[in-house]
Amino acid sequence: MPPRHPVPRLWLMTDERVGDRLWVAVRRLPRGSGIVFRHYVTPEAERRRLFARLLRIARRRELVLVRAGPTRFAGEMGTHGRRGAGLTTWPAHSRREAATGVRHGAAVLFISPVFATRSHPGAVVLGSRRAAAIARGMPARCIALGGMDCARFTRLTGFDGWAAIDAWL
Repeated sequence: MPPRHPVPRLWLMTDERVGDRLWVAVRRLPRGSGIVFRHYVTPEAERRRLFARLLRIARRRELVLVRAGPTRFAGEMGTHGRRGAGLTTWPAHSRREAATGVRHGAAVLFISPVFATRSHPGAVVLGSRRAAAIARGMPARCIALGGMDCARFTRLTGFDGWAAIDAWL
């Protein structure tokens, strides 16, 4: 299914370690940015409340909010890592995973980790050349993720945008 919302170039990836700083990060996002809601271990009732609050802000600020994980939420604008209604985004750590995402209808591929990142300490880093090779020729928007910020993004080639956690804090 084609996305109902424009595909953002800038993204915030959420997780539990952000805590209340999430609201600071969301305020820093430019209009039209995206948020991937990844609070996997938050208890479901709290997760639903958090998503609903983010959704109200997203609608007001013209942000795109997609959810990761199996729990569906009212008003979600898309899904991450699984096929669903709206915008489908997909994590890709290799060319094979990127191709899998495309087969599942992903309009956005998050290629990662491009650089070392605090959210996945010790993970094998792709580096800019390998990450660009994964993105090359993919029929989806490719977003650089992992240790990203605006300065690092300007030195990359072959990407349509970037995503981060810490850069927005």
